[in-house]
Amino acid sequence: MFTGIIQAQGILEPYGNDQFAITLEGATSSSLVAEFEVGDSVAVDGICLTIETILGQGFVATASPETLQRTSLGQRCQERTPVNIETALRVGSKLGGHFVSGHVDGVGCLVEALPQETSWQIRFAPVGELGEQWQRFIAPYLVSKGSIAVNGISLTIADCDSQGQWFTVAVIPHTYAETNLSVLEPGAWVNLEGDILGKYVAKLLSYPQGSKGREVEAISLEFLSEHGYL
Repeated sequence: MFTGIIQAQGILEPYGNDQFAITLEGATSSSLVAEFEVGDSVAVDGICLTIETILGQGFVATASPETLQRTSLGQRCQERTPVNIETALRVGSKLGGHFVSGHVDGVGCLVEALPQETSWQIRFAPVGELGEQWQRFIAPYLVSKGSIAVNGISLTIADCDSQGQWFTVAVIPHTYAETNLSVLEPGAWVNLEGDILGKYVAKLLSYPQGSKGREVEAISLEFLSEHGYL
């Protein structure tokens, strides 16, 4: 489990077959690498990967076929790519973002990043050939003011259309400078993970029956009011 608060940046590059080498960079990289152990989970651009080999300033991890298909790693087989790094959440640590599992729902692409007076307004939309993936796994969880992880970064959706065909986020200068958002060009793929709490709510509401066949009362304004939610 992660929080979407990026701790370092790094460079991802192919390491043979479906393996990738991730080299950490920046002031905090040495302290993070010093704590690595084989078997640890690390979020790399929002993708939960397992450390298999520890390198001098990074580690090696293998991506499964599902991971290659569902994330931007499938596009990066021959590239050196800047990535965001976050180690797994520890019991007692601060939860500064939101619950992020590292299980990416799908990819989108950056449409534009517009500088504002005190932030950057960034818009994302589906990758053309992967529109069905977006519609099934991403669009249902796009909610204005809701949480989303973009390349592993915990962000708040500023706006989205009613069909979930695009969304925007407002990014403060610190987050923009300390993550790979600052180096992305229009059309660049990003990994997206919807809010896990929203997914469970949607799953539960999709069942007309309760456990062991018991009928479940329909959720309505009257139901919410009666149970103290309104």
